[in-house]
Amino acid sequence: MKMAGSAIPRRSFLKTAAISSCLSPGFWLGAKLESEPAKSRSSSERVGVGCIGLRYQGSVLAGKAAAYGDIVAVCDVDRHVRDQAKASFGSTPYSCEDYRQLINRKDVDVVTIGTPDHWHTKMVVDACRAGKDVYCEKPITLTIDEGKLLRDVVKETGRVVQVGSWQRSDQRFRLAVEMVRAGRLGKLKHVDVVLGKNKTSESLQVTTPPKHLNWNLWQGQTPDVPFIEERSHYTFRWWYEYSGGQMTDWGAHHLDIAQWAINSFPVRVNGVGSMPLVKNGFNVAVDFKVDYEFENGVTMAVRDTGDNGILFTGDRGRIFVNRGKITGAPVEQLKENPLPREDWEIYRGDNIERPLRAGKLDAIINHMGNFFDCVESRQVPISDIESQHRSVSTCHLGNISMRLGRELSWDPTLEQFVDDTEANQWLQRQQREGFEVR
Repeated sequence: MKMAGSAIPRRSFLKTAAISSCLSPGFWLGAKLESEPAKSRSSSERVGVGCIGLRYQGSVLAGKAAAYGDIVAVCDVDRHVRDQAKASFGSTPYSCEDYRQLINRKDVDVVTIGTPDHWHTKMVVDACRAGKDVYCEKPITLTIDEGKLLRDVVKETGRVVQVGSWQRSDQRFRLAVEMVRAGRLGKLKHVDVVLGKNKTSESLQVTTPPKHLNWNLWQGQTPDVPFIEERSHYTFRWWYEYSGGQMTDWGAHHLDIAQWAINSFPVRVNGVGSMPLVKNGFNVAVDFKVDYEFENGVTMAVRDTGDNGILFTGDRGRIFVNRGKITGAPVEQLKENPLPREDWEIYRGDNIERPLRAGKLDAIINHMGNFFDCVESRQVPISDIESQHRSVSTCHLGNISMRLGRELSWDPTLEQFVDDTEANQWLQRQQREGFEVR
């Protein structure tokens, strides 16, 4: 028996724990939420999971997915990482260097992607076209045009894609968004976001790639350059060739939450940053700041120094939220004046012409669990492609403005810069032959 709109057999998945609509505000303010433990089930009932990219966060994703299915295949261009991952799952999964071998396997129903950013879009596109549902680490794209392509592919294939912007599943951030959208701060005026500083470096050493790493395959669509150890693994994020620094790292989390609450898209961006001029060194901007104006008049300031988190300011109060706390007078007032537990208008952005639609904010507390629930139900997950494309586009706009060194005007409907040929060239990047994203 097959699921509607799905190419994989119907299976019973662990249900995501839900928050009752009648819970008191005290629950939101302090309770620790735990998901239901995975239940044992026969191999015929469990979904087959293939994991691509298994260093750092990729291994975390694989571990979380293992609660819902069987890890049947692992892939990494670093043989040491690949072998360690294979051993972590009982030495039984199929192991490969090229992800195309993994997504073409019939025993793989679901794919997790924990690779560097420049591979995300192509792997999601190829996996969807191969009939797989996908959980991909954030940020979902390297360029804005990649997001447009992803939106089309997900729509055409009907696949479920969850992006790892898991703060949408955290009760503090969800409460902050709901309070703003419910008018508990009055009219929202301004948002301050602190991301943290980008790393700097002196000139780094060019060496020969280690034999256990396929450097050509690691680079993918990006320019073929001599191997520098710091270009790969965790420090890839400090090179524009592969990522976008803190603007797309922490930004893919915090700007996503901020934009979800703002309930609008940017129309103006002005980024300033000092660009390093160190040969063979990290090249993302340092000492950066970006100012945005949204279509509904709200302004947002993104900075690299201060208390990491998001400060929402309205004409009747303000609240601050990060991964450790949510504070402010409006939060304290919830004890006496709780939010009504009812449907509220949320932003998903899955309709370009009418990006704001009414819908229920599901009480999701387990990001991976929400993904597997949606694989079964064929519903849209909380961090869907459209919302995450729109959020990371806002991050990309900041980087583009910084790199061009000037203010830019943005048309959120056409998704292009207004009367600016030079800026519109930055919506995409040149891609190395054989690795094109299309």
